[in-house]
Amino acid sequence: MTFTSSAYDQGKADIKKLSVDDQLGLLWFVYTQMGKSITPAAPGASGSDIAQGLFDQVKPLPHQEQLQVMRDIASNANTEISRMYGSMSPETKLAFWYFLAVGMDEGTIIPVPSDYQLPEAGQALLGKIEGMDFQQQIDFLRGTILEMGAEAAPGAGI
Repeated sequence: MTFTSSAYDQGKADIKKLSVDDQLGLLWFVYTQMGKSITPAAPGASGSDIAQGLFDQVKPLPHQEQLQVMRDIASNANTEISRMYGSMSPETKLAFWYFLAVGMDEGTIIPVPSDYQLPEAGQALLGKIEGMDFQQQIDFLRGTILEMGAEAAPGAGI
């Protein structure tokens, strides 16, 4: 399947139609189904130390608070961690989500419930993403996660 610019833009618009939890679920499925090809770019990325630092702030939180942090970032909530995330570069944001996914695999970050299923719209979007070539997948993910997080506050307010 070849994606035109309008189809790419439509795909990014489609993810915004999903609930915040389903957006997080879609990111999880992207990681688990395509992670072997997508995620190797993340850990060595410029800014991965910054992503690791933010991840290290999320990791010790109780699981429900970890989930709330991810929800806050995905919904652009104005929280300190969401503002920190919002100030990061696209590559650093990609690395942060990679670290979260690895943490979910390892059990240090709240996992997706075992009975969770993407809604039909999420499954259709996942199919579109799977049909993209590698660079389109990376661009799609960067575009999706770039729009997450709150705007950084001026001065020392992060």
